Amino acid sequence: MQILILGGTRDAMTLADQLLDHPELQPIYSLAGRTRRPLPPSLPTRRGGFGGIEGLKQWLIRNNTAAVVDATHPFAAEMSNNAAIACQELGIPLGRLERPPWEETDDDHWIRVPDLHEAARQAEAITDPGATLWLTTGRTSLAAFEPITDRHLLVRCVDPPDPAPDFRNWTLIEDRGPYDLDDERNIITTHNVAALVTKNSGGQAARPKLDAAREAGIPVVIVDRPTLPPATHSFDSLEAVTTWLDRGLQVSRISQGRG
Repeated sequence: MQILILGGTRDAMTLADQLLDHPELQPIYSLAGRTRRPLPPSLPTRRGGFGGIEGLKQWLIRNNTAAVVDATHPFAAEMSNNAAIACQELGIPLGRLERPPWEETDDDHWIRVPDLHEAARQAEAITDPGATLWLTTGRTSLAAFEPITDRHLLVRCVDPPDPAPDFRNWTLIEDRGPYDLDDERNIITTHNVAALVTKNSGGQAARPKLDAAREAGIPVVIVDRPTLPPATHSFDSLEAVTTWLDRGLQVSRISQGRG
């Protein structure tokens, strides 16, 4: 029973580790290849794109794939869309691991926006010239902030952006989570951060920056998640995913026995 895991997140890596105990599922881990130094998965791995929906369909057919698990980043909309359409057209079950989004508390000051360009406009509108904006939206998103010319942009990402953004005044923090609350507090105080700009990716690994922003009383401009087409099954925990895969394996064995 061949399983394709669309990965690139810590949750996907954890799932890959768990599936080492289920070799009968024959899992294959897929990485888009956008991160230069991805965490090494523990499963057989393919890297790079599929070539759109049709390319993905051909790969699934060629590898006799029985199910697909979408454990990509919540903002990897193109891959999730392609997987949903390809699986629907082929009749292949698709399970999507959807980590719960972050929720605003009464003590937070969030400004929710639909996209990165609006995030840039709002971040500029709520701060004064010369203020520091802390950007944690990823290295591929920085072009949206290039119109901001009179703020200091503090950028944190796993890999350095290539090409470098056309910023007049910026600092790069090259780092990979999970992040510690004390470290996030230190960034805000050391760089005198006036506002945080981030995506609502959810999960615990990146949450401390929100807690630190709340403690410091600074606003957070947060980009809402894109709307995705429905998956055959949606899960909010790794345990639910493995249970679903185990049930699928049992059904497959029963069908083979009857055959």
